Amino acid sequence: MMRRLVVSILICLAAVTPAAAQKRIALTFDDAPRARGPFLTPDERTARIIAGLRKAKVRQAAFFVVPGNLSAPDGVGGERRIAAYVAAGHVIANHSFSHPALKSMTAEAYLADIDRAGAWLKGRRGLRPWFRFPFLDEGGTDKAKRDAVRAGLAARKLSNGYVTVDGSDWNIEGLTAEARKAGKPIDMDALRDLYVETHVESAEFSDRLAKQALGRQPAQVMLLHETDLAAYWIADLVAALRSKGWEIVTADAAYRDPIAKAQPDTPSAQGNRLEAMAWEKGVPAPRWYERNTLSIANPLYRRRVLHEAQ
Repeated sequence: MMRRLVVSILICLAAVTPAAAQKRIALTFDDAPRARGPFLTPDERTARIIAGLRKAKVRQAAFFVVPGNLSAPDGVGGERRIAAYVAAGHVIANHSFSHPALKSMTAEAYLADIDRAGAWLKGRRGLRPWFRFPFLDEGGTDKAKRDAVRAGLAARKLSNGYVTVDGSDWNIEGLTAEARKAGKPIDMDALRDLYVETHVESAEFSDRLAKQALGRQPAQVMLLHETDLAAYWIADLVAALRSKGWEIVTADAAYRDPIAKAQPDTPSAQGNRLEAMAWEKGVPAPRWYERNTLSIANPLYRRRVLHEAQ
């Protein structure tokens, strides 16, 4: 009798005790296939990214493809490199044909650019029905344009390949390329630490923001780019995320989270999905990880990686 009572109490406690906190994140890479970076050829970079993801036991990342990049001088072999990502178990999706900013063109022209990329992607292995806005520009303050593109995506059965975690890795790579071109000495250990630290901090920031805005922990989506820095240190980044309690999930799993269906209505539609949802719910600033502000990120880079006096 006593044993049955104890079991009943334990069952009741289990019913009211919240599940353990879940920090889940998917990795996504923009702008594939990118041109040569500060250190690596495109072929070297692809091989290293695939090897790094395999070493880190990341089952699936997503690569958002810009087919227009294939016509650039470094675009030779880009189709083969994209296929290599898919062969390694990763998936691909639409990032437009020419990487335009929505603010710079009509909704009709923008959708036509998406269609041009879609024609190239159609029928390829690993393709997912996601579209990621270049520059995360979903229409800015032009709500009519925003809504026209949203309707156009729905008509094409494309969903928004949104992000929730952003550390502006494109800027870190760009600063590195500038330093390399200028012949400045680059502290590679410091660069690795800055790259990894920035993205882990960005994930932690988004986790806190989600709890504040949503009262829960959605599956997060990290924005990365197909960069030399990712090629060197993606395994280190994954290890650092896991050390903070993050589980690496597939992009497929992340985009099944309920926030995938959200259509935030904010004064400006540009940025990440979680930021927009927090803004819509009245969460006060900051809703944006501080190192995405270049006036903060750039001096930090110069001080820590180039050891320049401020």
